[in-house]
Amino acid sequence: MKAKLDRLLTQANIQLNDQQKQQLLDLVNLLNKWNKAYNLTSVRDPQEMLVKHILDSLVVSPYLQGEYFIDVGTGPGLPGLPLAIANPNKHFVLLDSLGKRISFVRNAMRELGLNNVTPILSRVEEYQPDEKFDGVLSRAFASLKDMTDWCHHLPKESGYFYALKGIYHSEEIQQLDDKYTIKQIIPLQVPELVGERHLIILQ
Repeated sequence: MKAKLDRLLTQANIQLNDQQKQQLLDLVNLLNKWNKAYNLTSVRDPQEMLVKHILDSLVVSPYLQGEYFIDVGTGPGLPGLPLAIANPNKHFVLLDSLGKRISFVRNAMRELGLNNVTPILSRVEEYQPDEKFDGVLSRAFASLKDMTDWCHHLPKESGYFYALKGIYHSEEIQQLDDKYTIKQIIPLQVPELVGERHLIILQ
């Protein structure tokens, strides 16, 4: 596993220290263990998790601007936990409406020694943060319109939405409210992943 992670990180041009790499491997092992009882992800093979969950999350890291982020519909902490491991100087709020997912996130924080993560059990439209975010992340939303409709109260004036998508559909942009502008559409290169990935940044 470690050799594969090293290879994937090199291919993606992501620099991490040995402790961070170990935390990522421990996260995969935790996911694999919990998945047997709680069915957190449809990906069953730890080697596949490295590509589809860990690298797929980490490739967003270079584009994050600011220090305070929320991962909406985080599921088992994706992309929030890998990003928190890779960015110890940034803080991530991980929000989900399912208790078993937030229980997993809490457990992972403890096991991995992460102190830059706050888990929140809530529906996104009911969550009222004390402080607005530099960035709102999600790889769970069906459409950009849903993401902006449900999360409009979360970013700062200067904040961004970061939507992780598969194939990019231009008609999604046309459905957006006029008050949102697309800042960037970035094709992401995830080593060994079959299929397209895009990061769409809105303001």
